[in-house]
Amino acid sequence: MILDAAAIEATAARIAPWVRVTPTVNVDLDGRAVEFKLECLQVSGTFKARGAFERLLRARESAQAQGLPAPQRVVAASGGNHGIAVALAAARLGMTADIFVPRSSPAAKLDRLRALGAVVHAQGNEYSEALAASQTFAEQQGALVSHAYDQFDTLTGQGTLAREWLRQSPHLDVVLVAVGGGGLIGGIAAWFAAQADAGHRVPRLIAVESEGCPTLNAALAAGRIVEIQPSGLAADSLGARQVGELMFPFAQRQVSQSVLVSDAAISDAQALLWRQMRVAAEPGGAAALAALASGAFRPAPHERVGVLVCGANVDLRMLADTLERPSAHA
Repeated sequence: MILDAAAIEATAARIAPWVRVTPTVNVDLDGRAVEFKLECLQVSGTFKARGAFERLLRARESAQAQGLPAPQRVVAASGGNHGIAVALAAARLGMTADIFVPRSSPAAKLDRLRALGAVVHAQGNEYSEALAASQTFAEQQGALVSHAYDQFDTLTGQGTLAREWLRQSPHLDVVLVAVGGGGLIGGIAAWFAAQADAGHRVPRLIAVESEGCPTLNAALAAGRIVEIQPSGLAADSLGARQVGELMFPFAQRQVSQSVLVSDAAISDAQALLWRQMRVAAEPGGAAALAALASGAFRPAPHERVGVLVCGANVDLRMLADTLERPSAHA
């Protein structure tokens, strides 16, 4: 399998009946027009639905082509968002979803998982421990595995977001994208690389991570994938120990700059999204804006900027607390 434009186009056609085309909104921020891609309005509340539906739909098509029974059970490990997406896709496609989560997962995400009919398994204190437990379970049960970020279907699914966004906004000069395990930015980078190879103009791609979860930042600096110890406000969605192997070559090629943002900057960005657009974003979903709003990333004066708001599975009580606190950058 080759992760190229044809693979992403095929994925876009396959998942189209199951996911939303999410809108873009232009907002004036301190005198600069910024375009927001509101992927937080995706069917599962995050971009993760794209890869999740692709994984399950392609597995079903593959089984049918071989004359085999369609998979009935899917297993995933997740800090919450990937699990929600897999649970949603499984429910709509008539499958059972076993979702392994760390015990630190937010209650709001666990409640959504159960409401979608998933069987929730709390294992370990961080994502890596839940992942190991899910792999053992999948082997024992003979179930389909949906990886959160290091799987071909995941990357082609997330690559459809880049395809969609550039069709909506071909004028952008730079886009900011949050990074956890790297499936999202890897899929975006793969689409950008394919378009650049075809002679098309693509924006500069800026990777944004929290200071407590610098997986890609550390890997790019080292020139190889390295392991970190995730921590901080956005660890439930950005808290992988390392980036995926499939995405890393694309990130090395296409990511123009990697920046880190503080927890305070992320909280401020959550508040800014609410006050400017009434968008309730989780910390990971607001991380890309945090880089722009805090000055961690400074575009050139002439550059047209796009910011991806990638997740809305937020605990509203925690968001209310964030909104009541004074800004660290006021």
